[in-house]
Amino acid sequence: MATEPLVTIAIPTFNRADAYLPATLAAASRQSYANLDILVADNASADDTQRVVSSFRDSRIRYHRHPSNVGAVANWNFCIEQGRGKYFLMLMDDDLVDQDFVEACIKRAAEKPEAGLIRTGTRVIDGHGNLIHISPNHVDGLDFSDFLLAWMDGHTAPYLCSTLFRTEPLQRVGLHSKHYLWNDLVAELRIAAEHGRIDIPDVKASFRVHQNELTSRAAIKNWCEDSHQVLDLMYELTPPERRDAIRERGLDFMAMFNYRIALRLHGSWADRARACVEVHRAMQRRPQVKRLLLELAKHSRAMNSLRSWRYRSHLANASTG
Repeated sequence: MATEPLVTIAIPTFNRADAYLPATLAAASRQSYANLDILVADNASADDTQRVVSSFRDSRIRYHRHPSNVGAVANWNFCIEQGRGKYFLMLMDDDLVDQDFVEACIKRAAEKPEAGLIRTGTRVIDGHGNLIHISPNHVDGLDFSDFLLAWMDGHTAPYLCSTLFRTEPLQRVGLHSKHYLWNDLVAELRIAAEHGRIDIPDVKASFRVHQNELTSRAAIKNWCEDSHQVLDLMYELTPPERRDAIRERGLDFMAMFNYRIALRLHGSWADRARACVEVHRAMQRRPQVKRLLLELAKHSRAMNSLRSWRYRSHLANASTG
């Protein structure tokens, strides 16, 4: 352990003691890589978060409770500031990492120690652990511009749970976007462009999608404004001869992304239609109807899985009184 770099795994949490936090903390503490600093940053939860953390009895875990709720983004950046390791993983309290995630990343980091981040593939799961889809990471060896294009083509996807950062550049950049919806992407792009990246194709992390996730409640207007901030950043970071192509592809990609969010909003179909109009006004791109229908079908399958689980839970609760 003395020769292995320290890795901080930070888990910002709020009121998830009876939901996802135990599984997330278990995934962190059961890593095959031993030299860990595990920080749980409790944003003034009103549940049994402290008891859950104490039950792990792992000396590598340190627990901090804010006296009052500082807001999600401030808690995330607090975690980054408190990172003690050479490398840093932000693991949200509903996400998971495979047992060998850190070990696999550190092995590859030795090949290119100046790299700002190491990325793996990601599986996307629902609130009950059911697989929704796999996000691959087939971008190893691509330069920054081709990396952006590959992302838009679906060959990779930015998720915090599948990104191990070098701590120093992350502490310098922090997690900041206008409405805090693209924090992870803004940080990843800046660090990757300046310091380079390492890409592992294997899927080593799980990003959880569920009705209570923070970003699902954000206004579509805010998503569009943050998307324009990302487009401006990509333009800034790309070599001049490729900027126009990146912006055009990026506009199409971000428009489609925001149309998908509009269709997934909770509420009536009239609300979703108004959200789509907002996307068109902000992005100046018409929706690709066939792709939107495919996305809607995928979303419906995920929601049907959720409703089925709720029905089974209702029956189980009824049977036990």
